Amino acid sequence: MDTSWHRPALSAEVVGQLGARPGGRYVDGTVGDGGHAAALLRASAPDGCVLGIDRDPRSLIRATTRLAAFNREPAATGRPARFLQAQGSYAAMAELARQAWGATAKADGVLLDLGLSSRQLDEPGFGGSFRRDEPLDMRFDPAADIPTAAELVNTWPERDLARLLAEYGEEPRARAIARAIVGRRPLHTTGQLAALVAEVAGYRGGGHRRIHPATRVFQALRIAVNDELNQLAAGLAAAVELLNPGGRLAVISYHSLEDRLVKNFLAERAARCICPPALPECRCRQQPTLRLVNRRVIRPGTAEVAENPRSRSARLRVAERLGD
Repeated sequence: MDTSWHRPALSAEVVGQLGARPGGRYVDGTVGDGGHAAALLRASAPDGCVLGIDRDPRSLIRATTRLAAFNREPAATGRPARFLQAQGSYAAMAELARQAWGATAKADGVLLDLGLSSRQLDEPGFGGSFRRDEPLDMRFDPAADIPTAAELVNTWPERDLARLLAEYGEEPRARAIARAIVGRRPLHTTGQLAALVAEVAGYRGGGHRRIHPATRVFQALRIAVNDELNQLAAGLAAAVELLNPGGRLAVISYHSLEDRLVKNFLAERAARCICPPALPECRCRQQPTLRLVNRRVIRPGTAEVAENPRSRSARLRVAERLGD
């Protein structure tokens, strides 16, 4: 098996902000290749444990292989396995944690590292990269009974496609691209779609342009296929439910759409009042469930970006669970 593992962003910051310690229980809701999980397991030795969740079964196989060494010593001493894996959405993390750790399971820290791993972009099979020509799929779980990106591209009305590209991709050429897609149907591969978007954008490759013009289009389709924003909202709420008082939630986002959702959720759960500003007095009687740990996002340093350029857009937000 390939051991050139995906390099996680802000790994040291995640471990520090979650306060990983011996005996702690942590949930990595987007375990991927297991990079963050490995760091948490090292920091929580000898008996801390991590539940790794992912919708992509291929990622779970890689993570389990990578982290197998952390389970050898506990198995020899009779202690529970330090790394457990579960396939599913982090929106269901509370139930998945109960299945893994028991009916009263709680966590001392939860991590959500949003977006795609380098492996999903670099290796064939996902169908979400414009770097190769393969079937337009984009499902995190290839067995999931949900529409693929090809189905959206080839069946949605032009108006709906334009709205999707504008809202989920923040694409300034959304209408023109949607019009071109409808006029060029059927489109079955990533290469066909990327070439069409490049044509609309007048892009011929080369030059100093760092971001391919199809980036926002592919982002929008991936978010829609996997229902990512609704999953994120549900996952944030599930994390608050699962955390022990004093436990922390760390979320790494990579684009403004998801970062805005995270920021607003954390701010609302940390607020003492969520009444409309026009009301003369508070009527909501809200009890805050979170404390904001960092009001400004934590970003990778220049050294990390130099070693791992894909980390440059990472933004980390952290909040702490208050007592009930």
